[in-house]
Amino acid sequence: MGEDQNSDLNYVDWFRHSSPYINSHRGKTFVIFIPGEAVECHLFPNIISDLALMDSLGVRLVLVQGARPQINRVLKNRHLTSAIHYGFRVTPQDQLLDIIQASAGVRVQLEAQLSMGLANTPMAGARLKVCSGNYVIARPLGVVDGIDFGHSGEVRRIDRDAIFRLLEDDNMVLLPHLGFSPTGEVFNLKGEDVATQAAIQLKADKLIMFNEEEGILNSEEQLLSELLARDAQELVDGMDDEDSTKAALKSCVDAVRSGVPRAHLISYNENGGLIRELFTREGAGTMVDEDSYEQLRPASIDDVGGMMALLAPLEEKGVLVRRSRELLENEIERFILVERDGAIVACAALYPFEEEQSGELACLAVSPAYRGSNRGERLLKGIEQAARKQGLSTLFLLTTRTAHWFIERGFIAGSVSHLPVKKQALYNYQRNSKIFIKHLT
Repeated sequence: MGEDQNSDLNYVDWFRHSSPYINSHRGKTFVIFIPGEAVECHLFPNIISDLALMDSLGVRLVLVQGARPQINRVLKNRHLTSAIHYGFRVTPQDQLLDIIQASAGVRVQLEAQLSMGLANTPMAGARLKVCSGNYVIARPLGVVDGIDFGHSGEVRRIDRDAIFRLLEDDNMVLLPHLGFSPTGEVFNLKGEDVATQAAIQLKADKLIMFNEEEGILNSEEQLLSELLARDAQELVDGMDDEDSTKAALKSCVDAVRSGVPRAHLISYNENGGLIRELFTREGAGTMVDEDSYEQLRPASIDDVGGMMALLAPLEEKGVLVRRSRELLENEIERFILVERDGAIVACAALYPFEEEQSGELACLAVSPAYRGSNRGERLLKGIEQAARKQGLSTLFLLTTRTAHWFIERGFIAGSVSHLPVKKQALYNYQRNSKIFIKHLT
């Protein structure tokens, strides 16, 4: 098989696996913040193409533009200084027109890019309709700690009804970082705040913040694909006010704590980061999730008693193979679990077979009192992430009673010959468990 054919098959496989995400996102409302830095990035045409693709897949898009570097450049050319306090730009009367002109330039550039439809380009046949207007109602920041912020303001409300009418008519809505007051004044707003309030007041399904960095990294410089709001807030509190990531991450936290189900931090410097985050399993940036009373974490020796209580009913029914306390203690590092208010409500284990780059998903159990939610899927996702981190390319499992649950989540039927050699030798023909395999992408 040639290299081109392999590439085609990889594309087909990726496209098939993206189908659940396409179906899930269709008809949903996403608010996307595009900072001025992203507009000047060499990959910006690709971002435009990705937005057009999302629109064609039925996602309702509200774009919020920033213009920070463009404003800085205009003011510098006029030899004007711009003061920043508490993360807000002070906007004197004599600088307001310059700021409006810089913002309008970015808006026109965005609208022009979204209007492209050249043949032999990703935008061919797009015919996007983009609407912008006075949909952001603002009020002045006023005087804070003796500092007069002039024409800098904050969001008072978003005109939800007007925006919804535009979205229902298949329009893409573009909101500037400028707001208008009932008295006819114009206020310079933080683009991040406009995006946050738009997501909250429109009850958006997602808030997506483009940022320079790929996401949030841990102390080992590894990307954190998911953060709870409380953990993200701790990071925000420790960041410098000049760090652009701070404002973007704060927006994510504020949004999910006000009812937006998910918020994402994605780099405009990564080609296709938006598509990867939304339409692939592995994602591309950092997702901020709402705070939860539940915690997905590695198991420890202190958890063995709670795990035995969870597993015992399933072992008695023959759904799971019986495990002794000693065995659980010896293999505790293989387990992850979901803890709720100090009680273990679900667990699962990963046993690697490194020679075959394969891993066994075992002992996945959810307490009967906590079924009907997504705890099983959270465990499966955690096991898949652990498997990828260990360099494993496939997962397999043996089950007697729960085949359809795994089939619905991408596993396919296999045979004993598909198992790692060491596992084949341990296969219990009397139990006659069904074998299912999943390739990790």
